[in-house]
Amino acid sequence: MVAKLPEEEHPKQAFGWAARDESGVLSPFTFSRRETGEKDVCFKVLYCGMCHSDLHMVKNEWGTSTYPLVPGHEIVGVVTEVGSKVEKFKAGDKVGVGCMVGSCHSCHNCTNNLENYCPEMILTYGAKYYDGTTTYGGYSNIMVADEHFIVRIPDTLPLDATAPLLCAGITVYSPLKHYGLNKPGMHVGVVGLGGLGHMAVKFAKAMGVKVTVISTSPSKKQEAVEHLGADSFLVSRDQYQMKTAMGTMDGIIDTVSAMHPLVPLIGLLKTSGKLVLVGAPEKPLELPAFPLLMGRKMVGGSCIGGMKETQEMIDFAAKHNIAADIEVIPIEDVNTAMERILKADVRYRFVIDIGNTISSAL
Repeated sequence: MVAKLPEEEHPKQAFGWAARDESGVLSPFTFSRRETGEKDVCFKVLYCGMCHSDLHMVKNEWGTSTYPLVPGHEIVGVVTEVGSKVEKFKAGDKVGVGCMVGSCHSCHNCTNNLENYCPEMILTYGAKYYDGTTTYGGYSNIMVADEHFIVRIPDTLPLDATAPLLCAGITVYSPLKHYGLNKPGMHVGVVGLGGLGHMAVKFAKAMGVKVTVISTSPSKKQEAVEHLGADSFLVSRDQYQMKTAMGTMDGIIDTVSAMHPLVPLIGLLKTSGKLVLVGAPEKPLELPAFPLLMGRKMVGGSCIGGMKETQEMIDFAAKHNIAADIEVIPIEDVNTAMERILKADVRYRFVIDIGNTISSAL
């Protein structure tokens, strides 16, 4: 038995936008979602955020893409159907899916609520599901996922501005917590003021942390301080500013996905300070040992978060009225938006209005 809205037909055919090759151009695409299994939740997609990794994937810049590829892992909507053994959700609930839709459930990471580090973790798009089919993401009108990988969205959060929290939000929330950079009074730097960076500022400030935004663009100072509430701003290309701030930060969240020098950032850290990388540049970054040795400093990384922590992050966002700053677009503008993401021309996250535009664009 499957519980569903009275007028809802069981979804079989789905509509989305897909890239067909490494040119990265997206166009309308019809495909099938699987039957709603006993532990599955099916929901109508209303909004989907556009992540910088979507750009990497549609152009196969990481060398792992398979086509056709339907991107999107910041997916929110309303439940239309649940399987007979689903316990946490019902038709009409507001829900979301982030970067993963499967894991082994039995390894050390899974049993410690770290499904995001499971060796068998299944990505929301561009991966192989248990039945051998390709996973397709949220640039589509319907989503089906195991309830374990579904997040509940509180009614107080706006769905469109909540979508980016499912990747950008958890990507910065998790390292702030794990590396102990969430204690009131600490001083944390945030490198880059884009989709990830602006969320890092918001979460860190809500945790009671002193925040300095570090950017190559002096023009972003007013935005960082007056709009987002950062305590200070550093221009990373200004040697005087960087020298003055040396040894002042407990940690740094580095969100930049392009090639950039790490040594100046390491210099900003206090003794035992932590530089945490959450961006994913296409090529290796240079990391000399000596700056780390002289100060017992650490360089670490972090990748999204487990499902328990992702729900915790969403609930924290609801409590502190945290949402992404977004630009909502129709699906037919997705290729233009990809070009603008490449130029960092967005404040700060594109969100596709799937619910109102995907059918009309097909």
